[in-house]
Amino acid sequence: MTERIESAPEWAAVRSLVKSVDLAAEFSSDSRRAEDFTMRVGDLLIDTSKNLWTREIRTALAEVARRADVAEAWRRLRGGEIVNESEARPVAHWALRVPVGSSAVVAGRDVSTDVHEVLGAVSRFADDIRSGRRTGATGQLFTDVVNIGIGGSDLGPAMAYDALRAFRTGPRCHFVSNVDPANTRAVLHGLDPARTLVIVSSKTFTTAETMANAVAVREWIVDGLGAGAVSSHLVAVTTNTRAAASFGVDPANVFGFWDWVGGRYSLGSAIGLSLVIAVGPVAFGEMLAGMHLVDEHVSQSVDQPLANAPLVHAVLSIWYSNFLGAETRAIVPYAHDLHRLPAYLQQLDMESNGKSVDRVGRNVALSTGPIVWGGPGTDGQHAYFQLLHQGTHLVPIDFIGFARPVDGDQERHDALMANLFAQSQALAFGRPLDASLPSAEHRVFTGNRPSTVILAPALTPSVLGQLIAFYEHSVFFQGAVWGINSFDQWGVELGKDVAHGIGQELVDGRHHVSDPATRRLIEWYRSHRHRSVE
Repeated sequence: MTERIESAPEWAAVRSLVKSVDLAAEFSSDSRRAEDFTMRVGDLLIDTSKNLWTREIRTALAEVARRADVAEAWRRLRGGEIVNESEARPVAHWALRVPVGSSAVVAGRDVSTDVHEVLGAVSRFADDIRSGRRTGATGQLFTDVVNIGIGGSDLGPAMAYDALRAFRTGPRCHFVSNVDPANTRAVLHGLDPARTLVIVSSKTFTTAETMANAVAVREWIVDGLGAGAVSSHLVAVTTNTRAAASFGVDPANVFGFWDWVGGRYSLGSAIGLSLVIAVGPVAFGEMLAGMHLVDEHVSQSVDQPLANAPLVHAVLSIWYSNFLGAETRAIVPYAHDLHRLPAYLQQLDMESNGKSVDRVGRNVALSTGPIVWGGPGTDGQHAYFQLLHQGTHLVPIDFIGFARPVDGDQERHDALMANLFAQSQALAFGRPLDASLPSAEHRVFTGNRPSTVILAPALTPSVLGQLIAFYEHSVFFQGAVWGINSFDQWGVELGKDVAHGIGQELVDGRHHVSDPATRRLIEWYRSHRHRSVE
């Protein structure tokens, strides 16, 4: 689409509807609002009724999605066409979760057999580790797994490992991503190299931070077990088999994936190896099935915007970003095991849609990609919720909760969920001035603070997969409306390029940097880098 969506009459129609929405009045005048603004997909119940919109606004936003032809954008994605134009690649993370026997055509070729061959190899390897059929160089069982990656090679597996805590039945997993030596030291502290398997996850096997950490951990293995042990303790997930072999990885222990899988969409690929080892192939397969369930929901309803749950979520986000001026969105799971989910969704959304040019290279005229942040409830209630309730910023919130705890203690879980429901209600309806109270004006809550509530029966592998796919599709549809490429990430490259030159200057002192301010900082750093900590 080369037309700018903001020039379309459908966009103007939405703009004409911008007004103050009184949630209390909307619920009072519409007895079916709660029911009609609630959607279901798989096990997910998505309640959008406490948002600042009306039926008319929702319908008008759906027409914007039609005008942007998001259905065709989805069909091109699902058809394996090149939709990442700047890198001339198709995008097919959806192919990672098609069932056995189903086709997945990418760039004119059915890749389903390739996908299931790799997933089968991952499952067999994981079963060998979990059962003890595969051991370390000294014959001892693996009790710990260290996953070395960054970005999508870390955030996805780490998030899912914590989220599926109750389903872990294999070795403990640990995650190294930050090139700060403190990260590696903290992870390796107390681990026995003889019982530790190391997974190096890097598509190209050249990612600077990942390889620096991999070198450090390989040295830890060599120091503890000798150079001959490396091949028994190192595994690679990469497309660069030759580089992995040169690093000491047995080619039989290299698991590949494809350039049509972006890092932030790669959890369902071999990148999830650490998770498969932790929870087992069956649970991992249930997660993939949950993702596929939402994929199918989107395929079946893509021509019916108001029946497509991720698309409704997407246009709601566009409503806040482009018409009401909201710059952020908070993700607040009332589940400690999902404490990493906000960071995972932060990358998914901000790396996908944080773009300032459209698909044909024109500067965008609209705000794209909200700032995504958040943390688990109820901790947030005693931190940033003051701003959400009484601050001056409009912050739409996604609350996520579950009917049952995965490991008992329903009584405390009830208390947790009471807080979720209370926060959503209090934000929406507030509290008026009560002059009988001391400092009465400070106790006023204006209400009309929007939130979406997403509920599921329990945090199972399938439900986790459904949540991930739900947000993936919401992010995709937002990008499709804005006319941007949601699948490249050139914004991460410049800093890496500059860091290479600066890294040389930190060592040799020769000027590689023309910026005088940065040069002064480097000079200060070099003058202090060898001083002992006092």
